[in-house]
Amino acid sequence: MSVKITFAKTSGPDFYTTVNKKVEDFFTSGKISKKGNGTMLVKLIFFPTIFISAYLILVLTNAPLLIQFLLWSVLGLFTAFIGLNIAHDAVHGSISGNKSVNKILGYSFNIIGANSYVWNITHNIVHHTYTNIDGHDEDIVSIPILRMCPHQELRKIHKHQYWYAFIFYSLASLSWVFIKDYVKFFKKKIGNYNNKTHPKKEYFILFISKAIYYVLFLVIPFVFINALWWQILLGFVVMHIVQGTTMAMIFMLAHVVEETDFPMPNETGNMENTWAIHQLYTTADFGRNNDFLNFFCGGLNFQVEHHLYPKVCHVHYKSISEIVKQTAEEFNLRYNDNASFASAIGSHIRLLKSLGRQPAIVAEQ
Repeated sequence: MSVKITFAKTSGPDFYTTVNKKVEDFFTSGKISKKGNGTMLVKLIFFPTIFISAYLILVLTNAPLLIQFLLWSVLGLFTAFIGLNIAHDAVHGSISGNKSVNKILGYSFNIIGANSYVWNITHNIVHHTYTNIDGHDEDIVSIPILRMCPHQELRKIHKHQYWYAFIFYSLASLSWVFIKDYVKFFKKKIGNYNNKTHPKKEYFILFISKAIYYVLFLVIPFVFINALWWQILLGFVVMHIVQGTTMAMIFMLAHVVEETDFPMPNETGNMENTWAIHQLYTTADFGRNNDFLNFFCGGLNFQVEHHLYPKVCHVHYKSISEIVKQTAEEFNLRYNDNASFASAIGSHIRLLKSLGRQPAIVAEQ
């Protein structure tokens, strides 16, 4: 799709102006920094410590096979947590007011097998601008086996996607570290984004950081872990199944649920809503009052707040979420919110089931 997307303009008092003032007042009146705080510092220590400890125990001790698989699982889980809590915020520039600090912490994406530069393009630029717009948002890109929005072609196999989708979610990070980053890096166009040229250093960083990852998680384990080659390889796959499932589910529950919209532009590329209202309608919170989710999800269970304020550190999203919700209600706008993780999963499954049966919706021109 080559049409240029243009969001609607506002005249007079509008939701975004009003909510921005209220959120700004919250930070200024309380003398609160929009960047990381003590909680973020705890996360910066806690998640890498568990991750590094599990890795060292796995490769440097003669652990029984069952413990090895447990350690591979822990690595997968905390790889996801590092991506969600540290790398994601760092690439958004929201952990610190110092750009160099964010840049360095953003490279944690590279250590866990992804690429911070490619992520910035596909996520920060493309996804955050064209959220849930088919043909533009890379997070709902159509593949033959999965139908993620009502505008995509319906196939017979989609009838069963509500149960087999989770198998493909579990393979997401394997695809990421071996295929996706390379494909996206060399793809000439991502949605509306011109992706033809990259700084020369990014070619070097892409291949060197990938090589380092392969050495850390494939070569070194084969050299040091006391297990058969296929057991080590299976452990590596187990790590990615845990990692991929964790990350995919959190992102899916924020956008691909019954509550969210999948709007399309008209033939000239004009969208019905303003950018802010578009973000409000295409994102959904879940488990806002669950402190466990709030700590481990990296604020991505506050997806509405994240899309409106990606430069604000996620540790503040719970505090400003009620402001955003109340302001939306003042303007008679829908605020998407699933009360729990379980209800969000249920909503996601029901949408997948519905998408597996309903014919494609042709966008109005």
